[in-house]
Amino acid sequence: MSVLKGMRVIELASERIAFAGKLMADMGADVILVEPPGGDAARGYPPFIDDEPGASRSLFFMHYNTSKRGIVLDLDSEADRETFRQLMATADVLIESEMPGRLESLGLDYPDLQAANPRLVHAAVTAYGRQAPESRLPTTDLTLMAAGGPPWSCGYDDHAIPPIRGWGFQGYQTACHYAFMAILTALLHRFQSGTGQFIDVSMTAALNVTTEAASYTWLVAGETVQRQTGRHAAVAPTGDTQMQCADGRYVNTGVPPRFPAEFGRLLAWITELGMVEDFPEAVFLEMGANWDGPFDLGQVGKDETVTAIFMAGRQALQLIASHVSAYDFFSGCQRAGLSVGVIYSPEEAFEDEHFKARGFQVPVRHHDLDRDIVYPGAPYQLPASPWKISRPAPGLGEHNEEILKLLQP
Repeated sequence: MSVLKGMRVIELASERIAFAGKLMADMGADVILVEPPGGDAARGYPPFIDDEPGASRSLFFMHYNTSKRGIVLDLDSEADRETFRQLMATADVLIESEMPGRLESLGLDYPDLQAANPRLVHAAVTAYGRQAPESRLPTTDLTLMAAGGPPWSCGYDDHAIPPIRGWGFQGYQTACHYAFMAILTALLHRFQSGTGQFIDVSMTAALNVTTEAASYTWLVAGETVQRQTGRHAAVAPTGDTQMQCADGRYVNTGVPPRFPAEFGRLLAWITELGMVEDFPEAVFLEMGANWDGPFDLGQVGKDETVTAIFMAGRQALQLIASHVSAYDFFSGCQRAGLSVGVIYSPEEAFEDEHFKARGFQVPVRHHDLDRDIVYPGAPYQLPASPWKISRPAPGLGEHNEEILKLLQP
């Protein structure tokens, strides 16, 4: 049974919060997308089906609004505001990203809605939080990411090249994850207390606490991490992990061997490839294979033997990568129990057989197009809480009539 089945969520259409609504809708909640007359601007965002712009052809809008129902309401109209109030009286959750002060000016803010529905959980997602003056300034995913901090840690060893923003509206998505988690927590609290609450989500704060070590390294040690190619940012540069394979493609070698069995499998792989005679450091792999217990990475650079064994593992990976294709390197490391990855484009990652085997590709029937569209699946697998795309994104005002019937006495 879907964990959120029976929950009604009202979402005021905005690209900033669409992912939070999608997470709830695909987990079984009845998410009603409230769009203004003319529809959400995201309906016009590329890319489009078959690269042909047009109504209901935005893949962006389709992806972020699966499993939702849709209604058109003009909140600047008193009649539609009254309809919205009636709808909110039936709701469990409101998700919105309106400019601070707008809902208050319309008589639709949390105090107004909570008076009629004390169980309501209201999540407001703004740039810096409801009370911050900066939240009234125009922002984009790019400026939020820059202010929150993640791009500082993303990019290349060559710092003449600027920092890199994560692709795909990661700023909005990060804030949506925090909003989603906060909503679930508030629903658990409501289950015990019977009352709802207001949740104030700061997008920049959500981004700042997802900067890995960058924020707390500065706050605790007063030091600044530096971005590095294909590896975690660090105060002091670390060794290269990105390598070119025999077919010209690149891989991230990930975490080198740390356990005796991993050193043993790596040594066996080099032997199988006929490289052991050309790799004098193989003696250190053998020492690692016979090591007593896990490898203490904290001794790298301090203990000569530990350092030699660790470096031999990394050098062995570099040697193998230079003699095999990127995919063969990836597959061999999988067999050896080592975490590595081929550097894919998004399209290549989506078509990878591992993703397919995990059911990440989900065909969804679009009756208006008389065809299936393949969607990305869930970012997680929860056996006790099934996930499903129950319907494509709604057409503009598609469910007006059936939603309005909910409000009839």
